[in-house]
Amino acid sequence: MINDLPDEDPERRHMRERLECIVIRSEKASSWREQSHRLRPLVNREGFVPVHTRLSIEDLDFLSDARENLLGFAEFGLRMLDLHQPRDAGGITSDTAHPILRCRSCMWRWPCPTFRAMSETFHTH
Repeated sequence: MINDLPDEDPERRHMRERLECIVIRSEKASSWREQSHRLRPLVNREGFVPVHTRLSIEDLDFLSDARENLLGFAEFGLRMLDLHQPRDAGGITSDTAHPILRCRSCMWRWPCPTFRAMSETFHTH
């Protein structure tokens, strides 16, 4: 998946490698979605669930960085939303109730490709 072009920006390459590593680790780790629904009723008075489970190396690798990765992705998403937002393109239109909009950052017609990609990724419309 890594682009091996010699003129690729080293910082961009490092970011791509980090993101690809997170994807690979996430795919290898087990999903806790089903277990979390079963464990929720077991929360004790102290607010914890005493869990005895078998975790693979991949699960531990994933869990060790999950919080920081999720916080980083959330911050990244918020920054992208701040950058890619609609603004009036200022053009003449016959439909004044629905002016032509362009992205404030990339100037593509709204919704821009970046916003559409984020919307598809997070399944929002």
